[in-house]
Amino acid sequence: MAVVKHFVSESKKKTEIDEFLQKKLERAGYGGVTISKTPLGTHIVIYAMRPGLVIGRGGGTIRELASFLEEKFNVPNPQISVSEMEIPELNAFVVASRVASALQRGVHFRRSGYWALNRVMEAGALGAEIIISGKLRTDRSRYEKFKAGYLPKCGEPALKYMRKAEVQVQLKPGTFGVKVRIMPPDAEFPDKIKIVESPPEEETEEETEKETTETLEEEATEEKTEETSEEEEAE
Repeated sequence: MAVVKHFVSESKKKTEIDEFLQKKLERAGYGGVTISKTPLGTHIVIYAMRPGLVIGRGGGTIRELASFLEEKFNVPNPQISVSEMEIPELNAFVVASRVASALQRGVHFRRSGYWALNRVMEAGALGAEIIISGKLRTDRSRYEKFKAGYLPKCGEPALKYMRKAEVQVQLKPGTFGVKVRIMPPDAEFPDKIKIVESPPEEETEEETEKETTETLEEEATEEKTEETSEEEEAE
């Protein structure tokens, strides 16, 4: 049970750090964090659309983040590095936060959902799904789903490759929820068969020498058989 409690506490700490960074780095286009322990301390990689805002002038913001994480969340010797997202449309959290901000500005939920879905599919995703839930049109809460492409929800591809994110936004009717699932273009499926052509075999010098010796031996044996057959006919 001690091992189970350890993993539960570590996952809880990671979730709290993720929520803190979401609020702190909202203007920088926060897209997620990965935390890994090393012999020298804790390596933290922050993914953002604008890394300059995360680093700050002269690295001041990133030093404040490191000290805050060490004091509040008891992260031993945090070493923070920032990575820029190459394609933000394939990041589920970025897409969900864009839909939430559009809802805050008063954009209709169907327009914001279809706009985000088209952007994700144009970026090269194999499939995507956006679910917006809340008091959309009446006082009764419901949800609406926007889906495109191929998006399996069970099995190894869904567990290994699918990117998920959930964002809540407070509006006048109440709390709205935005759930995003994206299947990236580099996902591999077991039901898709790839035909690989075998590369041409390169003949080495040893193989060619062996072939020449074999052909010479065959010619010599044929000559011997012909000579013996001629001698028998002469007798």
